[in-house]
Amino acid sequence: MKIGIVCYPTYGGSGVIATELGLGLARKGHQIHFITYRRPARLGHFQENVFYHEVDTSDYPLFEFPPYETALAGKMVDVVRFENLDLLHVHYAIPHAAVAYMAKKILLSEGRYVPVITTLHGTDITLVGNNSAFKPVIEFSINKSDGVTAVSDHLKQQTYDYFNIKKDIRVIPNFIDFDRFKRSNKEHFRKAIALDNERILIHVSNFRKVKRVEDVISVFAKVNEQLASKLLLIGDGPERWNAESYSRSLGLGDQIRFLGKQDAIEELLAVSDLFLLTSEKESFGLAALEAMACEVPVISTNAGGIPEVNIHGVTGFVSDIGDVNDMAKNAITILSSEETLTTFRTQALAQARRFDINNILPIYEEYYEEIIEASNLSNE
Repeated sequence: MKIGIVCYPTYGGSGVIATELGLGLARKGHQIHFITYRRPARLGHFQENVFYHEVDTSDYPLFEFPPYETALAGKMVDVVRFENLDLLHVHYAIPHAAVAYMAKKILLSEGRYVPVITTLHGTDITLVGNNSAFKPVIEFSINKSDGVTAVSDHLKQQTYDYFNIKKDIRVIPNFIDFDRFKRSNKEHFRKAIALDNERILIHVSNFRKVKRVEDVISVFAKVNEQLASKLLLIGDGPERWNAESYSRSLGLGDQIRFLGKQDAIEELLAVSDLFLLTSEKESFGLAALEAMACEVPVISTNAGGIPEVNIHGVTGFVSDIGDVNDMAKNAITILSSEETLTTFRTQALAQARRFDINNILPIYEEYYEEIIEASNLSNE
């Protein structure tokens, strides 16, 4: 198949999953065309069957803001025409689902029908899409998609709750590439972080308010009172300054390391003992899954789709949003005993294997074929 993938080329979950999906499909022989305004963060070295088409977002003197949606629609039409794509798969509803509908109508005026699949990732529905200014456009464009997927059962239900959606939403979960995310021997690396063999806790996010990074620090502070430990904070974003200030106010400047954005997250996970995820909204919890693949148990909230990934009492523990006392207590339970930690490590890895990319790719392939076949029949 020749598949166009439209996504945000950022470190966020939707961009990561879209890129990894495309790369996985390319390895299976499909021709993948990424259509974005910048090379996706995880689209690095050359790979056979992978093509990148950059959307021109140049400023126009007439407009206060560049007309990105129009430029994207034009690029989508161009790629479908000249690369003869079988399908467009757009990730994140805003604005990609609406833009895809525009591109589809332009192509239809030329006698060319290209089916569109929209994948919903979370905040496009729960935060942005639920804005009354966007709601009618998003509702319309989802209903006009040929296929719709969501990354968790929770997100599927929220979409039906928030919008008048008549389309069937297929749940296809996020996934993990075990060729990359796996525990490896990095003892020399670990000693550089925890010279006295302290426990290492880790958090990875884009440091937005919804991630509640100060809760991560509060949990760590309580753990650190009982167990010698270090905290690694990976990522960057609007709340980083507040998080740094809070950690200093607690006198934890020497125990907490802010490492910013990191490409080789798996190397940091490989030396960690516990992952902290304190979000108030999370459609799936991809960062937690990546940790579990590296045999790192998870302490999380029960927000959104997280309990579908982090199984309470098995791969870690879940607590109510903001309940830092319970999260700290659960963290200490896991970290106080080497035997307990080993058990949770084993169970976390077993759960993560359910989401192996090699299990999920065939589901996408079957869905693509189903949508293409249905569109061919309806246009005969």
